[in-house]
Amino acid sequence: MSARSPQRPSEVRPGYDPLELAERVRAFVVREGPGGVEERRYYRFRGGRWYGGIATGDVVGCNLRCGFCWSWRAASHVMARGRFYGPEEVFRRLVSIAERRGYKLVRLSGGEPTLSRRHLMALLSLFDETRYWFVLETNGILIGADASYARELAEHDRLAVRVSIKGTSEQEFHELTLARPDSFNYQLRALENLVEAGLEPGERVYAAVMLSFSTPEGYRALKARLAEIHPALAEEIDEEYVILYPHVIEIMRRRGLRPRVAFRPDGVPEFMI
Repeated sequence: MSARSPQRPSEVRPGYDPLELAERVRAFVVREGPGGVEERRYYRFRGGRWYGGIATGDVVGCNLRCGFCWSWRAASHVMARGRFYGPEEVFRRLVSIAERRGYKLVRLSGGEPTLSRRHLMALLSLFDETRYWFVLETNGILIGADASYARELAEHDRLAVRVSIKGTSEQEFHELTLARPDSFNYQLRALENLVEAGLEPGERVYAAVMLSFSTPEGYRALKARLAEIHPALAEEIDEEYVILYPHVIEIMRRRGLRPRVAFRPDGVPEFMI
């Protein structure tokens, strides 16, 4: 069964449209550089312990406004921080970090990488002939809205896509992101589009779900919806929980969000690393 398509009726709905926000943010964080190369704004490059060790480029700008985001102050909720880089320079920086530290994985994180489609595809092409696996961390909104995006991603053999689902239902998605509730379905449609494009579910495409604000009943209901797309998607889920960094506590307080489950930075469980 297909994920339900988001509707865009004429009557007023609560929340913003993340597709419209994507266009507004893109104007600030993406530009055309010399030779027509698409450049993206980044605010840092780093190594880290996640995934057992990974080289990361943190991009600026996102089309969601999550009230628990760890990078809201530095990357996801801002548009003018950092500087622009072309894909070749990003490639060099990520490879340098990975070689120095012995990593096998690289990724883009911080904001939403899919806002800069040509930049992302050029970067993936550079990694196609390397020994590194590229982990695309995405909210999936743009991939869910455009199946051709999924097909273009599937052309890259060293890619795994992690679709980070915000909550377990339309209403929970709205409460966490302030976006229109039905936009939640773009995230499910992203998984469906990627599976249909040929990425192996549970291996090269999988769901990560923010569960800090969810009930067990809501989680079970979401698993059933994922299983309708493909059974492996319900079996291989990265469970995400809030990490209580001071700036995360601040934004949750501002938004009136109270997690059911959360972890201190010095107490993050092994399964989340």
